[in-house]
Amino acid sequence: MLARWAAGLAALTGWRASAIAALLGVAGAFALPPWHLIPLLIPAFTGLLWLLSERRPRAAFFLGWSFGTGHFLVAVHWIAHPMLVDAARHAWMIPFAVGGLAAAMGLYIALAAWLLAVLERRRRFTLVGRVFAFGALWLFFEWVRRWAFTGFPWDLLGYVWAFSPTMSQTAALGGIWALSLLTLVAAAAPAVLAERRHLAFAGLVIVIPALMWAGGAARLSAAPVIGDDFVADIRLRIVQANIPQRLKWQADQRLRNLQKHVAMSATAVTDQPPPNVVVWPETAVPFFLSTDDQARALAALAVPDNGLLLTGAPRVSQSGGSQQFWNSVHAIDPAGAVVSTYDKSHLVPFGEYVPGRGLIPLDKIVAGAGDFTPGPGRTTLRADGVPPFAPLVCYEVIFPGAVTSADRPDWLMNVTNDAWFGPDAGPAQHFAIARMRTIEEGLPLVRAANTGISAVVDSYGRVVARLDSGVEGFLDTGLPSPLPPTVFARLGDWAVLILLLLSGTIAFLGRRAH
Repeated sequence: MLARWAAGLAALTGWRASAIAALLGVAGAFALPPWHLIPLLIPAFTGLLWLLSERRPRAAFFLGWSFGTGHFLVAVHWIAHPMLVDAARHAWMIPFAVGGLAAAMGLYIALAAWLLAVLERRRRFTLVGRVFAFGALWLFFEWVRRWAFTGFPWDLLGYVWAFSPTMSQTAALGGIWALSLLTLVAAAAPAVLAERRHLAFAGLVIVIPALMWAGGAARLSAAPVIGDDFVADIRLRIVQANIPQRLKWQADQRLRNLQKHVAMSATAVTDQPPPNVVVWPETAVPFFLSTDDQARALAALAVPDNGLLLTGAPRVSQSGGSQQFWNSVHAIDPAGAVVSTYDKSHLVPFGEYVPGRGLIPLDKIVAGAGDFTPGPGRTTLRADGVPPFAPLVCYEVIFPGAVTSADRPDWLMNVTNDAWFGPDAGPAQHFAIARMRTIEEGLPLVRAANTGISAVVDSYGRVVARLDSGVEGFLDTGLPSPLPPTVFARLGDWAVLILLLLSGTIAFLGRRAH
């Protein structure tokens, strides 16, 4: 029966083949956060390999593109939400933004399918070889997505395991890249059931997840109990004010928004020690804090005695009649002085700047005149009263292997404003992605969002404290301790090369004699 299904998919042509490819891509997308319907990966990738069987490269390209477009239409549908904040200006862009992004990201899968067909014509693979060849190509183009066209490595395949710290511990060895490769091989392994050879290989659909679970369980068994390994003398308060995005920058609301953060920061909790480090989210201060003395004096009311306020705020500099703007993080001491600043370096195209401004008749989504200026790059901030940390503004946290500088920090701080993304998949995916960085780097994460998901995550990817989307409140907690650098933290992109060599070698060995 499986052989008939495989033959039937391989025989499909035209719009029917494209429609089936798109449906398989949609099915695979529902394995990602927040749905995690992981069994759907098996028909998605097994079916895709059967569908691509014996195709000419051009036909394989369009089938891969159909799969990818369907996949990303579901995975990144939340990109429509930012267009609804100012619907009068941006709602017309929704079909172009969602459809265009999905179609563009689908090209990466199209190229993987095309290259598979090219390789297949030059050296005939067994189905085992095809699984590993496609795994290597999928991994390569996921890595390309990290940096091509400024990079957008969102919804990499390995994030299907983000719900489970146990299954995710493999990331300490090979990063999200290892999770992606292992997941694809496991999901596509049943493709061999279409032939009467190498049938034992189909067992990898069970063996690979079982080994991942066993390895993760062994690593976590040696870890301290959640909440038992905090840095001495550090008490955090993470404020989530839950301010609707449409009100955040209104002229009559900006002062109230700042006052709300101050009031929440100063709230006393009788059964806990007071915080000495307060963390506010991205652009929590809707004023130019570094130059606005009144706003800075008001923000200083939130700073604990002998402590710090870490907050996002826009920054401006004027020279010769021209202005530059940055999306920044400031450390504020009790006297109201800015003692350290980080300027976001990896800006969001069309969100914080317009590529080729003047050539494209579009404006950025974020309010304000002019584009933001990128900062100098990754850095480790140091300030008295807090261990050194790596500031990550919004989606800077999504880039594997690129969240720290050579000066290794003790923790990661991600400030964001996920009110842009709506209440469903966007914030959940963003948080799942951020959690994976803790396992990869062996560093805890402190995450402050204007609205969900604010959290503290330890160095094993385990959630210590959390506030979900749509919730107003604050988290009082300690700061988890860092681990020594993981294998992935030491290897960086070398991990990708090693994985490609391993999977490519297996694919080469798994070929038919001519």
